Amino acid sequence: MTPFALRSPKSLAQAVEMLAAEPRARVIAGGTDLMPNLRRGIGAPEQLIDVGSIDELQQLRRDGEGWQIGAGVTLSRLASDSQIASELPVLTQAAAAVAGPSHRSVATLGGNLCLDTRCVFYNQSEWWRQSNNYCLKYRGDICHVAPQGARCHAAWSGDLAPALIALDATVEIVRQEGSRNLPLKDFYQDDGAQPLKLLPGEMLANVRIPPQPGGMRSGYRKARVRAAVDFPLAGVAVRLLVADGVLTDLRVALTGTNSLPILLQGTEALCNKAFSTEALTALGKLVQKQVSPMRSTVTASNYRRQVASVLAQRLLAELAGL
Repeated sequence: MTPFALRSPKSLAQAVEMLAAEPRARVIAGGTDLMPNLRRGIGAPEQLIDVGSIDELQQLRRDGEGWQIGAGVTLSRLASDSQIASELPVLTQAAAAVAGPSHRSVATLGGNLCLDTRCVFYNQSEWWRQSNNYCLKYRGDICHVAPQGARCHAAWSGDLAPALIALDATVEIVRQEGSRNLPLKDFYQDDGAQPLKLLPGEMLANVRIPPQPGGMRSGYRKARVRAAVDFPLAGVAVRLLVADGVLTDLRVALTGTNSLPILLQGTEALCNKAFSTEALTALGKLVQKQVSPMRSTVTASNYRRQVASVLAQRLLAELAGL
């Protein structure tokens, strides 16, 4: 790695002050994604701002307005919280599906939501990338996945984003001048090179999950090359309501297939009618039309498209009790 200065702010105010002074600095907490990239020569920030010990980012509480979760809460803490497991199983399952136990013990919610996109032409050693004249995402001018195009097709592969999008979560983004809130689904953009809508000097501070409707059921499933540790080839989060055999509400979010996590559109057409196998077929078609996997992994794009569709169908059937 190239040399860098490590800054350790004691408060959120100090952290954003440091970011304002050096907007090119990188924020680090667990570092499970950032540090491997830096070791591979992907990025060379002069400063790292360690926010892992800031108390304001460690809150995890339930109140009348839903859940408030700080960006510094570890994934192991999310995965082991009994109340979250009872109320928001999709979040528990997504947190437990990330990497391995040692990673989850330090990896944070904010880090997973701000994960870098991934591609077989990007997540390589410096000499490997140099021999291919780098790529559009970093130091190059061609996307090797789609050489005729003008954008990066690296895939978004975080597990927590689809779970929280399915729960209609919002995020608080802070900077020295103040803060702003936006739906998590609007925190991302369809650009593998710049997937986050973070401005210079900004950092993600908190996630708020609104109260969920009574009788809500939810879950998360992912497909990966190995049964543990790996990033998702496709991941699906589902939140639904079923009353007297009728699907009354359905939210489906996906990861691993596009350059951003997506909220599936058109699911309202499956609601307010008797739940049946036809609904599963229709859901599968919606997924296949809206996901756009590219050859950014070692697994064929069409396989990931089919897997995403089947995962969504199976999870919907399981949660609806079909």
